[in-house]
Amino acid sequence: MEAARQKTNSTFYGIQKFMDSTQQTAPLKVFLVEDSLAIRARLAETIRGIEGASLVGEAGTVGDAIEGIRLTDPGAVILDLQLEDGSGLEVLRAVHPASPGLHVAVLTNYATDQHRRACMSAGAEFFLDKSSDFARIREIVLEWTIRPAGGAACH
Repeated sequence: MEAARQKTNSTFYGIQKFMDSTQQTAPLKVFLVEDSLAIRARLAETIRGIEGASLVGEAGTVGDAIEGIRLTDPGAVILDLQLEDGSGLEVLRAVHPASPGLHVAVLTNYATDQHRRACMSAGAEFFLDKSSDFARIREIVLEWTIRPAGGAACH
């Protein structure tokens, strides 16, 4: 039971405040949704290493992801498709209509055409296979820091 609880722990980080308006633009706020703690830790480390990006929260379940994204108002979400209590597609459908400019990259082991079409139709900008595209997350988030306004570019 403890292992299951640890697997779904969610974290919402404090939003950074800036002392004055003369500083450079705020970092891109990124929210991470992944139910595997090992993969989540690896993704979090990657995001923290990107200049211009700030990890504002993490979740491992559908409910925690929706709540966390709504509370932290990120500019980007890295979203696992298969969560232990449901689908990342549920998360995408719940949050994207209220934030159509939100950048979303779906990262999954279930990279079928059917899943790709569903995710892209729901607002994902990228649909990536964990086994072959994992390393692309860094370049995608870096691109988003340069192009902060989201919108499906369909990759």
